[in-house]
Amino acid sequence: MSWAGRTAVEIADAVRAGEATAEQVVADHLEAVAARDGAIGAFRTVLADSAMAEAKALGHRPDLPLAGVPVAIKDNVAVAGQTMTNGIRAASSQPSPEDHPVVARLRAAGAIVLGQTNCPELCLYAISDTRNPWDPDRTAGGSSGGSAAAVAAGMVPLALGNDGLGSLRIPGAACGVIALKPGHGLLEPPPHDWFAMSENGPLTTTVNDTILALTVMTGTPILPEAEDLRIAVAANPLPPGFSVDAEFQEAARAAGATLREAGHTVVDHGRRFPMSLGWSTIAAWYACAAADSHDLDESTLEPRTRTMARVGRFLQRTRRDGSRRRDDWRAYGADQWFGDIDVLITPTIAHLPPSPERRSAYADIRFAPLTGAWNMAGWPAMTIPFGRHSSGLPMGVQLIAPPDGEGLLLSLAGYLERARPWKRSVYHP
Repeated sequence: MSWAGRTAVEIADAVRAGEATAEQVVADHLEAVAARDGAIGAFRTVLADSAMAEAKALGHRPDLPLAGVPVAIKDNVAVAGQTMTNGIRAASSQPSPEDHPVVARLRAAGAIVLGQTNCPELCLYAISDTRNPWDPDRTAGGSSGGSAAAVAAGMVPLALGNDGLGSLRIPGAACGVIALKPGHGLLEPPPHDWFAMSENGPLTTTVNDTILALTVMTGTPILPEAEDLRIAVAANPLPPGFSVDAEFQEAARAAGATLREAGHTVVDHGRRFPMSLGWSTIAAWYACAAADSHDLDESTLEPRTRTMARVGRFLQRTRRDGSRRRDDWRAYGADQWFGDIDVLITPTIAHLPPSPERRSAYADIRFAPLTGAWNMAGWPAMTIPFGRHSSGLPMGVQLIAPPDGEGLLLSLAGYLERARPWKRSVYHP
């Protein structure tokens, strides 16, 4: 029996109990990577030798919560001794001197770094080159597409990614896995924190794995607890002119109905995002391109990145970079729009993942316009798999809560998982 495809909780329990060795677990996952990743392209670097050495050195440690669990790290987060490219082809070859604090906590808890996952250039794009394990003709999403695809293909049970305007939740929904963006300040951000909008977070296949991962990453127990909540469903909260797939809208409504059966009060939200929020989110995205490319040789960047950076610099010079609207939305606008509810449910993405070849700002915005508002606000949000689209792809619903609401989200996600179990990966139940 291979350990590839088992959950992080199952693997850690088995290694702690002496029922499996970390070396056996890592070897099984390396075999899965060798067999599956050629068609997907989730990994930039597979650290086979160091992973096996770490596994051998781990030995039997019954005190480690992630004992022997293979993890993948998005290639914009530092891994000691490895280069970090942030998706840049001409990146420095200088290795990182130490692990990012979140990676260090994962290792200290017994996790084994299996490799670094691909991301689009400067992590700017929702449509990545990584292929979707459920349909390789479609993108895995971005920018944490490599991490999401690695989990969805059963190559690791847990991956680290980050979310600047949806970069965890978008590929999480596209690939049918769980992705949680913590609220601002809960975790140390990635090096490029996108004006305090980007947050590190886990991708997994079960809610229990997410709880375990987030507890390790933060160093603080995350306690799921939710009773008698007021929950609103916004099947399409986008301004007029933006569309959301009808089946995705129905999935959000069905998630609300399931939680109503659990005793929560569930209502229709009935509001749409203000158009000004959409424009300021797009402006902030372009400003991030300008900020993250300012010290790079522009000639080495992709044409679309150069264009975004130039527009972003113009927006910054003319004070149209979205910063004022972002500050207002974070200070009070999101709270006013949210209203007297505890949790909001929406679809996670608006349309099916397109082909990786469909690269344009318009394609990104059409595909994934539902997530950025909560980075602008700094609020916690997550996606979970919920049902199947008629295309055969998994569907995702997004759960959003005000600050410090991670426990509420995980509690509701756990109930939805029990009520409507999902196929955990392409290769396993």
